[in-house]
Amino acid sequence: MGAAAELLAPRYTARLLIGCPDRPGIVAAVSGFLFERGANIVSSHQYSSDPSGGRFFLRTELFLEDVLASSAAREQLRAAFAREVAARFAMDWELRFWGERRRVAILVSRQDHCLVDLLWRARRGELEAEIVAVLSNHPDLEREARAAGIPFHHVPVAREDKAPAEARLLELLHGAAVDVMVLARYMQILSGEFLARLGVPVINIHHSFLPAFPGAEPYRRAREHGVKLIGATAHYVTAELDGGPIIEQGVERVDHRLSVAELERVGRDIERVVLARALALHLDDRVIVDGARTVVF
Repeated sequence: MGAAAELLAPRYTARLLIGCPDRPGIVAAVSGFLFERGANIVSSHQYSSDPSGGRFFLRTELFLEDVLASSAAREQLRAAFAREVAARFAMDWELRFWGERRRVAILVSRQDHCLVDLLWRARRGELEAEIVAVLSNHPDLEREARAAGIPFHHVPVAREDKAPAEARLLELLHGAAVDVMVLARYMQILSGEFLARLGVPVINIHHSFLPAFPGAEPYRRAREHGVKLIGATAHYVTAELDGGPIIEQGVERVDHRLSVAELERVGRDIERVVLARALALHLDDRVIVDGARTVVF
């Protein structure tokens, strides 16, 4: 088998993610359900926050012949699992099948490093997704998106009234049927109403190692405080500013010799890598939200 054929060959049939109150019998019930249908479990990771009354989390990859042949077979498997296992253990769960690539929209302002990095990774096939739109409150990066073959939408945001811009963004995002939205240095605060109406996960890259130096000019304040580490944080977006569950973080050692511009350069490198890792983890179904934090397998 050639390299191209290997890339196209399914590495799994389905991924099952579970979060539920911890109690005996969960793993046995899940594995028994899959065994009865002839499934072969090829990867399984689990975590219990507290065996005596905490929550249990599970990520499983499996092979199951013929289930990819029709959407009816996939829906039958989902319905059977919901009825026979999920209801019994009060599970929050998701069953995703090979080939169900999610549709990603990217919001960006003027800084291009995170956007260009994601477009490059998508072109190389490193992201299990299709980038379907780039939206910005400035026209500066239209050429970058168009060069990658991605539709670009300029949606100006008026400082005195952001509601029309948010309404237009929702129109475009719902029209593109997006599954995930990424804020690749989008320098606008999104309202809680917007997030609720959007109804899909939103991933943001924050230019500091949260909770240090939230807000504007973090690298200038970092230099003023003589920090020895700078970093970036990728997190899910919630109505609480920069307070959503953290997916990934990265840091780099620095010292007093670096100027603000040099710190910003180092910071840009960290930001793009951390954001790409966070998005890849999400697309790879390795992240389960547990209240204010995440479990990352």
